[in-house]
Amino acid sequence: MSDPVLAELIAGLRAGGPDLSADPATLRPDYEALFATMPVADDLAIEQLDLGGVPALRVAAPGSDTGKAVLYLHGGGYVVGSAQGYRGLAGEVSRAAGMPALVLDYRLAPEHPFPAAVDDAVAAYRALVASVTDASNIVLAGDSAGGGLALAAMLKLRDEADNLPAAALLISPWADATCTAASLDSKASEDPSLTKHGIEVCAQRYLGGADAAHPLASPAKADLSGLPPLLVQVGSIEILLDDALAIAASAGAAGTMVRLEVHPGLPHVFHAFHFMLPQAKAALEEAGAFLARHAG
Repeated sequence: MSDPVLAELIAGLRAGGPDLSADPATLRPDYEALFATMPVADDLAIEQLDLGGVPALRVAAPGSDTGKAVLYLHGGGYVVGSAQGYRGLAGEVSRAAGMPALVLDYRLAPEHPFPAAVDDAVAAYRALVASVTDASNIVLAGDSAGGGLALAAMLKLRDEADNLPAAALLISPWADATCTAASLDSKASEDPSLTKHGIEVCAQRYLGGADAAHPLASPAKADLSGLPPLLVQVGSIEILLDDALAIAASAGAAGTMVRLEVHPGLPHVFHAFHFMLPQAKAALEEAGAFLARHAG
């Protein structure tokens, strides 16, 4: 690998990270401890708030347009993760898009299985719309499970004839709870972060016995017609690569505007390493420009 910084990152990821198949009681603090090592910019304004009964953090970079907002849905396989842990990444999305990011603490599985997270995302979105008065000023963003959750929330809103956001950013989305994508196996030796077993365990915990093929559980396989413009960004060495490809293919076939970016040699949610990877910073800037162009 010719990029020494990227090589160091991948080696570090491969050396050890949270095992998503572990007991949530031990996995959650380990996951939070990992994210606590990620730098958070000093210039971000951060405050707690409630969105439709769901706790959240409002993270705003200097100069943010307070008449617009990004509703950010964090990753973690629907089992781990928090607004606190993802405030740094959401803050950089805020900076790139020029608007505040509202990072949601949606309910986690297995205590709160599907569709609790979807219901929380929809409730928070509706409350956010009421606060800014116009859905055209709101965009969605999410990484990993949060990317799939953003897609599922939009499907629910569409099916309930609600106003949709102006656009959505899906970062390394996990959007197929059936866990049948070919890349789960074909990319297994390349992916330094995720394993097929870990994804399968998260799916079982999230579904709680529900049908994995339900459109809101596996939105990559759903009818994606009538959705706002989508930007899908993914690394080429991810076992979740096929989820991103499936979303782009399904959205495009349904007539939904979609832009797919496959970033060569980059790992799962590489955006989180914006502080060390120029490629991640550039992807965030592209994503922010996309969101800003469509909002309002």
